Amino acid sequence: MIEQERQVVTKENSQVDQQGAVVNTRSESVRSAPNSKRTAINAVWYLYGLIAILLAMRFALKLFSANPSNGFVSFIYNISGVLSAPFDSIFGVTKTVAGTASSVFEPSILVAIAVYALVAWGITKLLTLNENNSDTA
Repeated sequence: MIEQERQVVTKENSQVDQQGAVVNTRSESVRSAPNSKRTAINAVWYLYGLIAILLAMRFALKLFSANPSNGFVSFIYNISGVLSAPFDSIFGVTKTVAGTASSVFEPSILVAIAVYALVAWGITKLLTLNENNSDTA
């Protein structure tokens, strides 16, 4: 079970109402200390999100035959190429040429997104291995 540090802050105020009676009010607020395990889990999912976005952009740019000499497209291809390289030879690449544009369908990029999702899920499950299911929500 996750142990959380909690800090309770209590404020007490005394005021006089319209009839002249003294009214005491008390308010409490609870602050939870940061949970390092939850932070690590969020970091893993954030990293996966960045990877998935880069790969999805690569997939869309290749599919719509983006100009590889464009600076932005080249940047996305260079960064995402490292991430998709282990999966590039899984399937054959379907290429359609229309004039000077060549549209490329790479299903290996979709496999890469799925595999990275499974890896992220596995890491987060490993971090929460000894916890109750109600605590990991």
